[in-house]
Amino acid sequence: MGAIAAHSGRDDGDPAAHDRPACSGGRPRMRAPATLDALFAPRSVAIIGASNDSNRIGGRPLRYLREAGFAGAVYPVNPRRNEVQGLRAYADVRDIPGPVDLAIVIVSADLVVETIEACAEKGIGCAIIFSSGFAEVGPEGARRQQRIEEIARAAGMRLLGPNCLGAFNSHSGFFGTFTQAFDTGVMFPGELGVVSQSGAAGAHLAYMCRQRCIGIGHWITTGNEADIEVSECVEWMAHAPHVKVIALFVEAIRNGPRFVRALEAAREHGKPVIAIKVGRSAAGALAAASHTGALVGEDKIYDAVLRQHGAYRAESIDELLDLTYASLQGRFPSNSRLGIVTTSGGLGILAADAAVQVGLAVAPLNEGARGKITAMIPFAGTRNPIDVTAQGVNEPILISRSIACALNEGGYGSLVCFLTSAPAVPSIGTPLLQALVSLRQDHPDAVIALEMVVPPEIRRQYEEAGFLVFEDLHRAIRTLHALDVIRNGFALQPSCVPDAPAATALPDVADEYNAKLLLGRHGIPVLAERVVSTPAQAAEAAREVGLPVVLKIVSPDIPHKTEVGGVVLDVRTVEAAEEQARALLHRVAEARPDARISGILVSPMRSGGIESICGVVNDAVFGPVVVFGLGGIHVELLRDVSFRLAPFDEAEAHRMIREIRGAQILLGARGGARGDVDALARSLAALSRFAVAHRDQVAEVDINPMMVLPEGEGVVALDALIVRSESARPQSVSNIPHGAENREDRSVLA
Repeated sequence: MGAIAAHSGRDDGDPAAHDRPACSGGRPRMRAPATLDALFAPRSVAIIGASNDSNRIGGRPLRYLREAGFAGAVYPVNPRRNEVQGLRAYADVRDIPGPVDLAIVIVSADLVVETIEACAEKGIGCAIIFSSGFAEVGPEGARRQQRIEEIARAAGMRLLGPNCLGAFNSHSGFFGTFTQAFDTGVMFPGELGVVSQSGAAGAHLAYMCRQRCIGIGHWITTGNEADIEVSECVEWMAHAPHVKVIALFVEAIRNGPRFVRALEAAREHGKPVIAIKVGRSAAGALAAASHTGALVGEDKIYDAVLRQHGAYRAESIDELLDLTYASLQGRFPSNSRLGIVTTSGGLGILAADAAVQVGLAVAPLNEGARGKITAMIPFAGTRNPIDVTAQGVNEPILISRSIACALNEGGYGSLVCFLTSAPAVPSIGTPLLQALVSLRQDHPDAVIALEMVVPPEIRRQYEEAGFLVFEDLHRAIRTLHALDVIRNGFALQPSCVPDAPAATALPDVADEYNAKLLLGRHGIPVLAERVVSTPAQAAEAAREVGLPVVLKIVSPDIPHKTEVGGVVLDVRTVEAAEEQARALLHRVAEARPDARISGILVSPMRSGGIESICGVVNDAVFGPVVVFGLGGIHVELLRDVSFRLAPFDEAEAHRMIREIRGAQILLGARGGARGDVDALARSLAALSRFAVAHRDQVAEVDINPMMVLPEGEGVVALDALIVRSESARPQSVSNIPHGAENREDRSVLA
């Protein structure tokens, strides 16, 4: 408990304390977060609404504290009883003699405000509020919640909840929860920290961990988050010495930047964060919002945030528990190559199929290693999978020698071995265990998963020797892949991003030309273009910029020009430029007689590249997010896009590009021309800096298409739209003055 209490400095809210440092090849050292010691390490606890019935909500916390051997003082508060579960009861929290560190509030919603007022008068440092009936139920509950926030803030009191299942620290015996998960015995200490917005989900995780013999040291459910919220809990656990792995159940994040800071703190300290984020579907998102009273961010953005900052997103409770179990061993693969040793050829093929499906490389053994295995087992399969056949059952030492050969000479980052029920047979199990224990001693850092179906006591013997044990091959391989993803996340350095340029007043960006003009000034390549007012001027501009050209209508009222016939491609002569410009103006006037026309854009025709889409959305939770995808069907039908929080550097941009399923098109699939991916990465990084610099002025940016030219020829933004945020909208948009179309300052060279 003393080690945890060392985290005593409150976060003063100074954002500069957590700013990204200049690039130095290492990660920023982050300061400890606002302390949650008053919550996790109280010396005295008052239970307000304590029940004499140990099976009721008001009775369980007192029973759990006593069963866990909590060494601090416990004060039941119940005005209708003199004694609760054998302890003296108090009518009012203010009647308790001496200080109280923490109060557990278990009263009806209409009594919570006056109860928190009493706690404030008593000088209590933290309160856990189990009661529901606050922001999750509507406006009246929200007003009640706001009032308890105000009382706590004025008193310097921390609040957990309301509408939560509390928290516990099994190392100190503090169990401030009423979950029935511990009715048959409280949680035993361990190095797992659990943070859950949902109380029921957190309780289920705790119960399942106990069933799987995974000890939880610190556990917290945040409920409505009137004060203490998920991000602070993750950040605190990232610094807590007794926490090795953090399991996270999230419905909605309120403070995006702080959540990112928490994930980075965990990555800095080498602690895996394994997260379930619910609300992927539209129906799921609606349920999450109504349950927590908070808005759910775009699911793809959550995906990107977790990936970008080293966390792993699990698809299910089972996957989270499997990966938690494996991560607590503290061993991670050195690479993505998987070795497979099996006593069954068919099951070896099944394992190989599963590995390829999740993205692990089933690389063959080299000839020398294959020869060594053949010398031991002449009829073995030696490529990978390594099939030792039933001979491994007759001579278990052959299994360990085959594994050792694969580890020594195969260059595998991890290994899985199929053993089925053999370890449970005494004549096989005893020599096999001895052989594998010796193997583990020779390879202490290797990540080795064993598939076996055995009684719990035998399973524990292998786990204590340092092996991962699974009953199902697919779960074993999925977990090994997830460990590899976490290893990759740890290896990535945070982006080294130059300071974004200081934001200036946003100029006129109501049309494509002005939008590209601004983006060009911020490092996004654009073409040399002209805006003209008449068909004759269009002909002259076509001669200047070079044929063939594209003609486009320029209007702040027509963002989608093709819908009104406002685009003409591949105009090849000066005469055609004049004729087509005249026809274009006529079509637009008929389709949109109300639209303000600023002129006609005359642009060089560019082809021979790969169309992509780049953009920015200003997410309400996380701020500016850059979006990238290939053009056409890849975006429209397949939704093949990647996201990154801004700002980021070119290295992160390269990872973003390679993340989409269609990345091979850019990289020269099947002999096709390779696109200028380096130039694309530079443009994405520049766009991310632009997004941050104008985050208070720009709601969206859409560059569609961004043409990726062949390698060495660059990229160019062929069309662009910038949407101002509501607060940055001008009072009016004026047309481009006649005669301005040929001024030099209105041309941007690619």
